[in-house]
Amino acid sequence: MRVLIVGLVLLVAGCKGAPSSAEAQEKEPAKPVRTDRVAERMLSTTVVVSGTLAAFDRATVGVKVPGRLQTIAVDLGSAVTRGQLIARVDPTDYRIRLDTAEAALAQARARLGLPPEGASDAVDPDDTPSVRAARALLDEARATSQRFASLHAGGLVSKADLDQAVSAARVAESRYQDAFEEIRNRQAVMSQRRAEVALARQQLADTGVYASFHGVVERRHASPGEFLAAGAPVADVVRVNPLRFRAEVPERDAANIRVGQNVQLSVDGSTRAYTGLVTRLSPTITERSRVLIMEADIPNDGVLRAGSFARASIVTNASEPALTVPADAVITFAGIQKVVVLENGQRKEKPVTLGRRMGQWTEVLSGVKAGEVVVLNAETR
Repeated sequence: MRVLIVGLVLLVAGCKGAPSSAEAQEKEPAKPVRTDRVAERMLSTTVVVSGTLAAFDRATVGVKVPGRLQTIAVDLGSAVTRGQLIARVDPTDYRIRLDTAEAALAQARARLGLPPEGASDAVDPDDTPSVRAARALLDEARATSQRFASLHAGGLVSKADLDQAVSAARVAESRYQDAFEEIRNRQAVMSQRRAEVALARQQLADTGVYASFHGVVERRHASPGEFLAAGAPVADVVRVNPLRFRAEVPERDAANIRVGQNVQLSVDGSTRAYTGLVTRLSPTITERSRVLIMEADIPNDGVLRAGSFARASIVTNASEPALTVPADAVITFAGIQKVVVLENGQRKEKPVTLGRRMGQWTEVLSGVKAGEVVVLNAETR
């Protein structure tokens, strides 16, 4: 009996001390409600695609002449500029070849009566010593032949003496032609020696390996001391500013894509938004996948990396009216999207069908009308 009385006393005391749920709700302060109106705003039409960032240019830089690699000045990640020396093949053998070719050219010039060094190879064959001597002998033989012809007409010399003089004139003319052709041949040899000098000089210059554009070294293929054949790779250089964004656009959206349209791009691991322009479009739709290949140039400040996966929105129409609500007025619960509207001071949930989202605004395709008041950051009950 005593235990029962004590229990009743504790129960009564508990009931007196705890306020009712209605009283607790009356004492809670009312939360402020932020609202906005459903309104028609100008939104841009976009096509959302996924793709890959690729290097704008890529080149495998190699040696043009065979030899032992003497030096290499770059490694993975090295920044290079156009015309910068990347590596050099040992130039000793090629320098000796150039000296030999220059000596042969000097010899050929001397045989033509030209100074050993000089840029001009112009020669008049009639002004060379051998041709002048042959010309003099020819003139003498012709004069003798004419004189003997006159004497023979006067009966002063025999026919045999005349024939001998005529034959001597013909031999002198043949020797003159030989001398003239010899000079022509020496001119050809000199031109050949000049070409050999140019080739040797070019090969000596080709011992240096230079960057063909501004970029970054993606891979190094060779090391100093390694013997390389002609055409062997030394390094891979890529241009990473700008980058090429390459994506496949579905055929249903391909008709709306144009060169020059704005592209808004995002990559995993970065909260920044990047912009660019559509610069290249494939002339055909691929038959197997029914897509259009497009490329956009994306300026890169060093953060983006070639090979990264990216998502992009291609703005196909920059100004189109659309019914919108603030993005923070949309509630997603169990896969259903809805908003909370105020009607006669009461909250009411309405399912909506959403379209595009641009910044803080979301397009509403159905579910609400213009002018309705929506609650921001509403909670579902």
